[in-house]
Amino acid sequence: MIKVAWHPDYIAPLPDKHRFPMEKYDLIPSQLIHHGIIESKQLFQPDIISEMDILNVHDEKYLRDLETGSLNPKAVRKLGLPLTPLMVEREKRIMQGTLDNAISALDTKVSFNIAGGTHHSYRDSGEGFCLLNDIAIAAQYLLNEKGLRSLVVDLDVHQGNGTAKIFENESNVFTFSMHGEKNYPLKKDSSDLDIGLPDHINDKEYLSILDRKLNEVLDQFQPDFIFYQSGVDPLESDKLGRLSLTKKGLLERDQFVFKKCDLNNIPVAVSMGGGYSPDISDIVDAHCQTFEAAMNLFG
Repeated sequence: MIKVAWHPDYIAPLPDKHRFPMEKYDLIPSQLIHHGIIESKQLFQPDIISEMDILNVHDEKYLRDLETGSLNPKAVRKLGLPLTPLMVEREKRIMQGTLDNAISALDTKVSFNIAGGTHHSYRDSGEGFCLLNDIAIAAQYLLNEKGLRSLVVDLDVHQGNGTAKIFENESNVFTFSMHGEKNYPLKKDSSDLDIGLPDHINDKEYLSILDRKLNEVLDQFQPDFIFYQSGVDPLESDKLGRLSLTKKGLLERDQFVFKKCDLNNIPVAVSMGGGYSPDISDIVDAHCQTFEAAMNLFG
């Protein structure tokens, strides 16, 4: 049975009119079940991740500063989220959700975290709504415990700078980021392969580049496992995106990635990543079709 990580604590309080769409983490599982894309029994509630698994990737001082609320004000502003005990606990559950999914996908071929994709978090700092890095923690776990080499396919509109930096000297993790060249972060760290896209690129152009480049990466690296960062912020309606993909184009993107995983017999763990369209239903619909694409192929 394909597993989907979700916990009520994925929804944490935010100040009024905050631009982070926290409510999507409540709406996505409800819509998935309502439309029959998943059954409620597929949902599982992750525990708090162990300190050891966090410290395999993140610096201890940074973790302690998060836990005690001791980050300096500038560092807290970079997070973009309030630094509260509830927010830190939320992040730790999300980390465990992606780690659990990585283990689960070894048997079921695919697994999902309804949150995750916190790719802007570095070893010793966080930014862009990311406190800790779930993909990095899970990839490091698979390498340490299973000896598995991972490919990170990051198709969020924002470059996966934190993940790139964490694994810059690790030959067993390949970071591939396809993102808006002129978008956040302004200072980008070097992934193993970065594809910077021009503003307003459309479905056809985007999918053509993805087809060519992902095939090249798979031939070159031949991973044992894939982490798929399936952000929906490349949507034309996204207020932080600057690209011009349609929902149909995003669906074709997801179908392409999952077909490549299936054809090459590579397990894949999916993290949701970003989505900031003004209409929350556009965000939720786009995320839900990622689940549907996988369930249609692997379910």
